[in-house]
Order: sequence, then C-alpha cells, then structure tokens
Amino acid sequence: MSSPSIVVGFVDSPTGRAALDRAIEEARIREARLIVVHSMKGGSETPTDEYTKYTRLLEQVESRLEDEGIPHDVHRLVRGLEPAEDISRMAEEADAELIVIGYKRRSPAGKAFLGSDAQGVLMLAPCPVLAVRV
Repeated sequence: MSSPSIVVGFVDSPTGRAALDRAIEEARIREARLIVVHSMKGGSETPTDEYTKYTRLLEQVESRLEDEGIPHDVHRLVRGLEPAEDISRMAEEADAELIVIGYKRRSPAGKAFLGSDAQGVLMLAPCPVLAVRV
C-alpha cells in the first residue's frame, strides 16, 4: 500500500503561504507525501518574468520541504487549465486524501464567494478540502 498524499495549491501570497504551512503540518500528522501544485495558464497568458519568479519560489519550497524531511513532489503546471482544474486533477491522479487551499477573509458582501479558484476546487475536488483562511 502506498503512503497517503496531500495536494496543496501554491501561489506567492499570504493565502498561498498559509496553505503551504498548514499542508506541511497535515503531511506530518498524516505521515503523507505532500504534492505542491502551482498552476499557470501558459502560452501568451504567462509572462516570462512570472514563470522565472515561480521557478525560483518553487525551488525554495522544495528546499524547505527537503530541510524539514517532508516527502514531496513539486509541480509547476502549464497546461492551459484553470488552477482549480489542475489542483483537482492532480489530487485525482495522486489518489490524494486531502487538498489544502488558502482563501482570503472577505467583507460581509463578499462572503457569498470564497474566490473563483477556491470555489472551483471545492466544486471539483475528488477528496476532502481543507480551506485555510487568512
């Protein structure tokens, strides 16, 4: 039997960092492999400097996970899909037991919506989703 896995959506923001921190905690608790996913549209929609920035950031994430002894895979996906689709598909492919995402605190008027990416993951997820509010 393979070890359990957890998928976390990562972006360079307070919500992305909070999701990564919580996913690391969950990976420790569950003795699970952590699968970090950063999704970009690709093609003309992804500027070269953004691609370069995330290459460096994901290398830093990978170094942190290695230093902390967390079994992991890091994926930068450029498949033309929305982040919610990439994260949900990765969770399905990995037979993940949990997806961790971050979302922002919203105003009373904005509470009807978590955010399009967070909502999309909740709608498409093949497993439970832990939403970390910042």
